[in-house]
Formats: sequence, C-alpha cells, structure tokens
Amino acid sequence: MIVRIVGEGQLDVAEEHLDALNRLDGELQTALEGGDDAAFRAGLTALLSRVRELGAPVPDDEIVPSDLLLPAEDAHVDEVRKMLSADGLIPG
Repeated sequence: MIVRIVGEGQLDVAEEHLDALNRLDGELQTALEGGDDAAFRAGLTALLSRVRELGAPVPDDEIVPSDLLLPAEDAHVDEVRKMLSADGLIPG
C-alpha cells in the first residue's frame, strides 16, 4: 500500500501492518473526538512515526498513485478532521 504523508513523499507499507496502524489511527480519532489537543498531537506523531518506520520510501522519480493520504505532522486539528472518514484516516 502506498502512503503519502503531506509534504514528505510516499512510503510503501506492507498490508500486514494495517492492524497496527489502525490501532494508532483509532487513538488519534478518539483524541480528536474528545478535544484533547495534547493527545491529538501525540497520536498524530505516533501514527506518522510508525508509518515512516514500517514503510520503504518510494523513489522521488517513481510516479505511483497513493492509496492513502496522511496529514503533515504539524497539521492543524481542523485540517485533520476534514481528512477523516468514518474509519479514521486509515480505512479498515
């Protein structure tokens, strides 16, 4: 699965890691719904860090469509809310 982090580029993340990413996504969504800014910021940082850790960078000269779009680490809470679906940022 190709994941794009806004402002950073793309990473190829194996499907087997979706459950771990979904757990972090759920924590982020809970923080958003609860209005807990500190937990939101920590959750977004944790999710993006895990994607970076698990993913292999897609070379800049390789053009492939992204399966997922994640916000930049410094994204405002309102920006992230607009990107959410019923499943959070990561479907499933």
